Amino acid sequence: MDPAHLIPSPDPISVPWGWFQFFLILTFVLHLLFMNTMLGTGIIAFVSHLKGPKHKSSLTTDISKKLPYTIAFTVNMGVAPLLFMQVIYGHFFYVSSVLMAVYWISIIPLLLTAYYSAYIYDFKHEALGSARALFIGVTVLILLFTGFLFTNNLTLMLHPEAWKEYFQKPGGTLLNLSDPTLIPRYLHFVTASIALGGLFIALLARFNIRKGIEEKSDRIDTGMQWFCYATMAQLVIGLWFLISLPSHIMILFMGGRPLHSVVFAAGVAGVMLSLFFGFKKLLLPTAVSLIGTVIFMVIMRDLVRKAYLEPYFSLSSLKVIPQFSPLILFIICFVAGLAIVGFVLRLAMKSGKGV
Repeated sequence: MDPAHLIPSPDPISVPWGWFQFFLILTFVLHLLFMNTMLGTGIIAFVSHLKGPKHKSSLTTDISKKLPYTIAFTVNMGVAPLLFMQVIYGHFFYVSSVLMAVYWISIIPLLLTAYYSAYIYDFKHEALGSARALFIGVTVLILLFTGFLFTNNLTLMLHPEAWKEYFQKPGGTLLNLSDPTLIPRYLHFVTASIALGGLFIALLARFNIRKGIEEKSDRIDTGMQWFCYATMAQLVIGLWFLISLPSHIMILFMGGRPLHSVVFAAGVAGVMLSLFFGFKKLLLPTAVSLIGTVIFMVIMRDLVRKAYLEPYFSLSSLKVIPQFSPLILFIICFVAGLAIVGFVLRLAMKSGKGV
């Protein structure tokens, strides 16, 4: 069976595809920053509990207060990129979602469980005692499993040739486990989360020192250690991910196409720059270089997706039926929403109760 026969026809779009592509990248970068902070700080707190009482201190208490915020921001910031991807890649994404429907629909109760566990970890932190590790562990493990399911879906959509397995497994339990990029792609996401979680802890400690909340804190050292070691691991896992790509796609980033090669080189340079600043504990330059790295990595991720789908689909083939008003309304709401969130966070930080 020709895999192309399994791909539905794409729906028309209301504006040229470049608009959706731009906002997909922009909103996904924002989502990724919150998501990595959420998972990374959760993992660091869980590991701190496993190390014993002397490692728990006030670090896990502070993380517990931030976790519900970061989960909420992650979920809300994830809506826009998911919708933009469905607009331009929906005829691939919907199919892969149906093929793994049992797992995909389970994400909703899983996230609700993780959210409640995080709230208990926060509100009952002092009373939980040794049970703290259990609640943060439940939250972290669910978030890790949810990330694994997302990785499965976002790779399965790239492989229409694998969709034929539906006829052997029609129950909505198909996963993309045979894909050699699945594990390195997933671990790339997890280690990035640990790195960003460590940087967030260091930045928060610096903020508290400058505000006079703390006189001196070893959390900057702790956070930057997590950041630097996880980023070094990223180099190894990133190389694994690169060589696991099909050769015709990998070569695109090795000089095969100028845009692909420049984006890849910029991403690697960003990682090295982040490490350089990270080891020197220059927090602001580290954060700036890291954000730049995330942007280039998201663009690279998009280029990989396009290369996988080239035999079946090109964005330029999407039919446009002009209707700009929904996009204009989205832009207005998006900008207003960011302004409101920024204002609320500013008030929360002034009161001493916010993130």
